[in-house]
Amino acid sequence: MEIFRDANKETGFLNGQFLLAMPGMDDSRFARSVIYVCAHSEKGAMGLIINRVQDMEFSDILVQLGVLDEQQAIMMPERTRDFLVRNGGPVEMRRGFVLHSDDYLTDSTMPVAEEICLTGTVDILRAISGGRGPRKALMTLGYSGWASGQLETEIANNGWLTCEAPQELLFDTDIDSKYDRILAYMGVDPSRLASVAGHA
Repeated sequence: MEIFRDANKETGFLNGQFLLAMPGMDDSRFARSVIYVCAHSEKGAMGLIINRVQDMEFSDILVQLGVLDEQQAIMMPERTRDFLVRNGGPVEMRRGFVLHSDDYLTDSTMPVAEEICLTGTVDILRAISGGRGPRKALMTLGYSGWASGQLETEIANNGWLTCEAPQELLFDTDIDSKYDRILAYMGVDPSRLASVAGHA
């Protein structure tokens, strides 16, 4: 992914930040979405929506990819079986990404921010299913992408709020309340959102 490789060489100011969609967001695909920015450079940006869940179960993906057979999937520990699969965005929606703590590294793992990495290969799914994966992780299918200057323009036009991304808010599985909890973390009253500028 070219944006990602370029961003690793020249880290943008939004790397490792949350984007929260403002109420006036024009694109309904991003309404009330929380996005974690994985890459940001002058060539564009890439991020993962972290507060939308896919209908597909983690075990279904493992079986489809041939990591496990159906009997093995049934026998997985409950913690692994309940691993959420999130809808990361409208781009390449069949492609998987795992955002995770930096205690798991392979040749294909890319650093995102301090203590946070991204891996997009099947090895990490195999490791997670076998209990050898990273301490903290979330998986998405698909991602969200912006062309050069596009995200900066959307922020300037009051499309997004930005803030730092603490790990406890990034990796927790309380999806339904995540948007409101991050607003609370920012000290933003939802009823006043329409008049808030696009940066925190």
